[in-house]
Amino acid sequence: MTAYPPEPWNLAGQAYLSFWRVPVSELPELPDGVEPAVAGGRAQVFAAWVDYQEPGQLQYHELLVTVAVRGKRLSSSITGIWVDSEVSLAGGRALWGIPKDLAALDFTHGRTFTASAATQEDWIATAAFTARPTLPVTLPAAFDVVQILDGRLKRSPVRAKARPHPAAAEWRINEAGPLGFLAGQRPVLSASLRDFKIVFGG
Repeated sequence: MTAYPPEPWNLAGQAYLSFWRVPVSELPELPDGVEPAVAGGRAQVFAAWVDYQEPGQLQYHELLVTVAVRGKRLSSSITGIWVDSEVSLAGGRALWGIPKDLAALDFTHGRTFTASAATQEDWIATAAFTARPTLPVTLPAAFDVVQILDGRLKRSPVRAKARPHPAAAEWRINEAGPLGFLAGQRPVLSASLRDFKIVFGG
């Protein structure tokens, strides 16, 4: 059994996020009892590349896709997530029911951030983000991640702060892969989240 830190996890790093509005009929499956937050017949889908760095407890790479869902406060449910850390995979599944899988993730930081993700079977997605300059303001956020753990819904609190910058993003998504429902669609908004700090879990 892979050892992992107890919750909460204190993590830090850089993230690159895009937002889509997707017809409800095209969404991946959500946990039983979880309903998407819908506006104008469309759900809100977020996909992010995350580089977890020091001084956080763990250092690894991640690609995740999450759907905004109904809740007492801002909530989301992760429908697809890939990491290159067996410790992160084991902890995410055991502590919070997050359906992490392993993948090869390649990140290149610079004026333009580029990323790719692939499993042993096939490639998942690639992306390039170019951030636009903005005021260096750090903003807080708090939300719940809603998953199934041991057959029951589990709401895990997340507290975060980061310096957001609007960005231009170009995604290339494998139509036959797990993110195929986003293939051919352009994100509505994209951003880089600089020097984030996250407390995940309670």
